[in-house]
Amino acid sequence: MADIIQLLPDNIANQIAAGEVIQRPASVVKELVENAIDAGSTEIKLIIKDAGKTLIQVIDNGKGMSVTDARMAFERHATSKIKTANDLFSITTKGFRGEALASIAAIAHVELLTRQQDQEIGNKIVIKGSKLEKQEVIECSVGSQFSVKNLFYNVPARRKFLKSDPVELRHINDEFIRVALAHPDVFFSLFNNGNETYHLPPGNIKQRIVNIFGKNLDSKLLPIDEDTDVIKIEGFVGKIEASKKSSAEQFLFVNQRYIKSNYMNHAIKSGYDLLLQKDQYPVFFIFMEMDPARIDVNVHPTKTEVKFDEERLIYNYLRVSVKHALGKYIVSPTLDFETDTNFVSAHSPQTNLGNSNTGMSDGRPKSDNWTQRDYSNDASNLQKENLKSWGKIYENIGTDSTPNPIQNEITFESSASQQNTVNTKEREPYQLHNQYIISHIKSGYLLIDQHLAHQRITYEANLKAFKTNSLPVQKELFPTNVEFDASKAETVRELLPLLNQIGFEIGEFGNTGFIIHGTPSGMVQGTSITTVLEDMIYQYQDNLELQLGIEENLARSYANVASIKRGKHLSVPEMKKIIDDLFACETPFSSPSGKKTFMTVALDDIQKYFG
Repeated sequence: MADIIQLLPDNIANQIAAGEVIQRPASVVKELVENAIDAGSTEIKLIIKDAGKTLIQVIDNGKGMSVTDARMAFERHATSKIKTANDLFSITTKGFRGEALASIAAIAHVELLTRQQDQEIGNKIVIKGSKLEKQEVIECSVGSQFSVKNLFYNVPARRKFLKSDPVELRHINDEFIRVALAHPDVFFSLFNNGNETYHLPPGNIKQRIVNIFGKNLDSKLLPIDEDTDVIKIEGFVGKIEASKKSSAEQFLFVNQRYIKSNYMNHAIKSGYDLLLQKDQYPVFFIFMEMDPARIDVNVHPTKTEVKFDEERLIYNYLRVSVKHALGKYIVSPTLDFETDTNFVSAHSPQTNLGNSNTGMSDGRPKSDNWTQRDYSNDASNLQKENLKSWGKIYENIGTDSTPNPIQNEITFESSASQQNTVNTKEREPYQLHNQYIISHIKSGYLLIDQHLAHQRITYEANLKAFKTNSLPVQKELFPTNVEFDASKAETVRELLPLLNQIGFEIGEFGNTGFIIHGTPSGMVQGTSITTVLEDMIYQYQDNLELQLGIEENLARSYANVASIKRGKHLSVPEMKKIIDDLFACETPFSSPSGKKTFMTVALDDIQKYFG
């Protein structure tokens, strides 16, 4: 029988390797920019066209390569980073596996211009699909210039499954930002389709954070600095008001390498104890330095997963470091001792209902508001404030002025009244645990999730507004300025016409800034328009992966962040309006994300339960 096992040709082996190393244009950006860092560059320029599908170009001023090295760099497992197996246990460079350039060259057209400092002329290499097309002497600047064109040109299935340009561009921005944060002493710039998106001069880490994410974050960062025999931890954690609805601004680095670790992220969040709600994510930029022999970065080709020698110890160091950083600035909740958050009477005094379909009063319960002050210079003030707060508990002892919600609201009907006779008193809805609305129906009752129900109402109102421009604008007495990082500012700029259709009145104010003159008149009163807009853009960018379409994505994002929350106390008119508006929707049974908005509990089922 003939032999059937054979060695694969290099071009096929490289394509197979590329499937793991190069997953999308952002993977090429990561590998090339990290190579530029390893080459000792102080200036790195990234040029992108069509979200990297047409061109990815990285220009650096590093040490460059010789004629032989330039050619060898595209061979599999060719690297200058390690020489022996022992080097794997003390890796200090970004790359070391020798797979990236060979993988890129297997699935794209690659052009390299490179020159070393002590050479008068440089070299040019052109490779297409792992095949060397040209190698010649050329005049060029010191450093290296990689141009990757027509990515996945010979792997049409991979190119077909790339996401839309905004999605791929977001992944490119993410990779660019991670490397730029890890190296604040290096100048970075990013050009997208001819427009400069990022211009990041060298500086310290806080300057780099502010240059990327905007000046609004500057005052919301707390320094973290702990040095032990095992690990050095420094960077910044966000104050409570800086928390987000997504984990987009969470960055953890080990020896200047960005890593992904749910375990370590949990350590950081646990350092906040109960200061954050379940759906809030802290902002942090944390840099850990430790002996390279204590970690293993050779876990996955992307090199974002690492294993720690003493993982539990590092977890505790992170958690305690965060607690220390927060502890220097006393962070405590403003407690409202007068509100019953479990079962609220329908006749409790409340604020007025908003005017539009999506209108609600107040932003969220007082117990969700947090104040933050630095009492390091005046410890007695903290004691005074605590005494005032705890004193409220005893203000009304001996009095019983709170009506019994069950006694006042529930009426017993005779058997005659159950036989389709008219009740003289309308049965009003109740609120359960400030989360659910209970509404009587003939066959039993409805249990409505107020947050999901209001999401559906807001979502459909916005979809209609895109067609009719029917949502009125509430003019701001004083215009509000808001600033985004470069990528989000570009998203807002693209969405401005649609944002104005659903009741916003927003204009550009500088490169990454915007000015808000008006908001949808039905927006929850007391809500921060800046927070709503920021959270909406975060949500919109996260939803890009779902490929919903621009209008549906924006409507869903706004509904998710602007709808009333669980824990919000509602008056009877507010509850009635939610019920009426929900069942006036085209699809009242589910939220925009497909979750049930209400459930029906039949009287017969209740009777069966009690036998």
